Amino acid sequence: MKSIQVVAAIICDESGRVFATQRGYGEWKDWWEFPGGKIEAGETAEEALHREIREELLTEIVILRLFKTIDYQYPDFNITLHCFLCRLADNRLTLKEHEDARWLTRDELTSVRWLPADNAVISALKEVPEN
Repeated sequence: MKSIQVVAAIICDESGRVFATQRGYGEWKDWWEFPGGKIEAGETAEEALHREIREELLTEIVILRLFKTIDYQYPDFNITLHCFLCRLADNRLTLKEHEDARWLTRDELTSVRWLPADNAVISALKEVPEN
């Protein structure tokens, strides 16, 4: 079975809200996720995350730390998801690939339908202090 290494940005604002994006394509269209993508050959996880966020949101982030790594088995592939706590380097966000986006409070995190691998992060995220 195919295995994929993926990075995701858990972008938090100064009030503790978390940025979520809604997929606009593919089998998982309309499901919500943390922005990010596949690690390419020769990239570190951090390099991949910076590249993916530039491509998807036309912005820069500051990576604060690795939050959690999740191994999840989808029906057709395995994913290792490296999730990093981040903040925006500026306040620009432009959706290039996603259908929608929302800033969610910790109490609102379960109000959207997360991708299964991303959903595995939500419980742990709700336990993190907001500041």
